[in-house]
Amino acid sequence: MSPERFPVSIEFFPPKTPEGVDKLRTVRQAMYALKPEFCSVTFGAGGSTQEGTFSTVRDILAEGVPAASHFSCIGATRALVRQQLATLKAMGVRRLVALRGDLPSGYGTGGEFHYASDLVAFIRDETGDDFHIEVAAYPEVHPQARSPDADLHAFATKVRAGANSAITQYFYNTDAYFRFLEDVDALGLNVPVVPGIMPIASSSQLMRFSDACGAEIPRWIRLRLQGFGDDSASIKAFGLDVVTDLCEQLRAGGAPGLHFYSMNQSAATLEISRRLGL
Repeated sequence: MSPERFPVSIEFFPPKTPEGVDKLRTVRQAMYALKPEFCSVTFGAGGSTQEGTFSTVRDILAEGVPAASHFSCIGATRALVRQQLATLKAMGVRRLVALRGDLPSGYGTGGEFHYASDLVAFIRDETGDDFHIEVAAYPEVHPQARSPDADLHAFATKVRAGANSAITQYFYNTDAYFRFLEDVDALGLNVPVVPGIMPIASSSQLMRFSDACGAEIPRWIRLRLQGFGDDSASIKAFGLDVVTDLCEQLRAGGAPGLHFYSMNQSAATLEISRRLGL
């Protein structure tokens, strides 16, 4: 596969202000230079950003780019999910990122779905092959998993329920990704697992996200970032080198594509892609 054809996808989150909507529109136009396979839009805890998610998805589709809606099920009823699926299908969405999701704080448990695999099975039963279903994968193990084996079993259950492919949590250790692929292959799960890529633009933001989601920052990266202090230019330059090298290793090792967590910013993703010849 030539570098020009190497698949790239990009994640955005729904803006909360009119200014954010305008800014994201500008960011997207810049990102479309990468000819993404699709752009995905996140879904807040308990579906709290549903209106913003669907609105952003609608905008992307109107710009002529395939859009994938994140779709979380925790706290949801079958009737609500059925209604949301019909809305997305009518909008022209053909790809979903099916997740369990998190409940908003102060919320009980409730809902008719307990796991992402329940949601995947329901979507398949309700809509057949109308949607390409992506699920999440955790090369460094989901932070709430009882054990690595339990986490791998949970992933297998999602695939066997009808998932077409997976996108990983971001990571900076390629060994974890390639070992995960070996484990998936050993279980006979024949689905593409696309690595999620988090550009490094802010040291404090990266530490905060990683502590929350369980993504490991290798000690040498953490120490280098701490050593830069408040020198944002050095942090960004170092981050570009680290993440470009990560992407090169993944591509050389046979990764089926790259999924960029853009954080609604274009500069880092575009520069990494330029360095990769994308």
